[in-house]
Amino acid sequence: MAPDTRHTWDPDRYLTFADERSRPFRELLVRVDAEHPRAVVDLGCGTGDLTALLAQRWPDADVLGVDSSAEMVTRATASGRLRFEVGDLRAWVNGPSEPVDVLISNATLQWLPDHLDLLPQLVEKVTPGGWFACGVPGNLDEPSHTIRRDLAAQAPYAQHTRDVAVPASHPPETYLDRLAGLGLRADVWETTYLHVLGGDDPVFTWVSATGARPTLQALPCGLREQFEAEFRSRLRAAYPARDFGVVLPFRRIFMVAQRPFGTDAGGSR
Repeated sequence: MAPDTRHTWDPDRYLTFADERSRPFRELLVRVDAEHPRAVVDLGCGTGDLTALLAQRWPDADVLGVDSSAEMVTRATASGRLRFEVGDLRAWVNGPSEPVDVLISNATLQWLPDHLDLLPQLVEKVTPGGWFACGVPGNLDEPSHTIRRDLAAQAPYAQHTRDVAVPASHPPETYLDRLAGLGLRADVWETTYLHVLGGDDPVFTWVSATGARPTLQALPCGLREQFEAEFRSRLRAAYPARDFGVVLPFRRIFMVAQRPFGTDAGGSR
C-alpha cells in the first residue's frame, strides 16, 4: 500500500476482489528463480495474505512484510519465520537493514512519483545474485482512472483534491532500460487481465479501495457523496454490465531482475 499518511486503507474493501488482486502477485512470483534465499522482503505487503506465499515457497527463509498502513498490517498473521511491521518504504530502503536475497514490491511503487529514481537504492538492498521483482499498474489511461481525474479537476471538488496522492507508472521499456542500466539481467513484460466482476457498481468498489481512495477521502461530507454518485454513474456507462458480469480490463507491468555477482547498483562491473 501507499506510503502516504494523509489517507487510510480499508482491508475489507481491498479484499473484496482478493482472487483478482492476487493473480498478478502469483504470476510475478513464478518468474523469481531464487532457490534457497535466506532473507525475503515484501515492500507494500498489505494484509500479508500474499506475503504468506513467500514463506510457503521458501520455508527456510526469514520473510518480512513491510507496509505503511497500520490498518493493513493489523490484519496480517505472523508465524514462524514470517513477520510483519509497519514502516515507510523509503525509510526501509534508506535504513540500516542488511541486503536481502529476494525483494518484492507489488502494486506499491506507483504511489511514489519518483520511484524510477528510487530503483538504485532498491537494487542496493538486494544481495549479489539476489532477485528484485516488482509489479505496477499500466492502466492509468483507462476510464477507471481518467473519469476520477477529470471529475476531481472540476469545481467544487478541485480545491480539495488538488494535492491528493495518485498512482503513476512508466512504459515497460523505461523500466527495462533503467534496470539494465543498473547492471541487472532484467525480464520486463505486461499482461492485460479481463477481470469479470460481480455485485453492484463493482468497478467503483474496486477503485474506491485503491486508486480513487485518496481522492474520496480528501472530500468533505456532502461533496464526497455528490462526487461518488457522479463517479458511479460515469463508471457504469464506461463499464456496462453484461449477462455474465462487468468486465474490467486491467493492464499490469511486471519486472523481474537478478543482480549479478560483482555488479553494483550503478551498473559498473
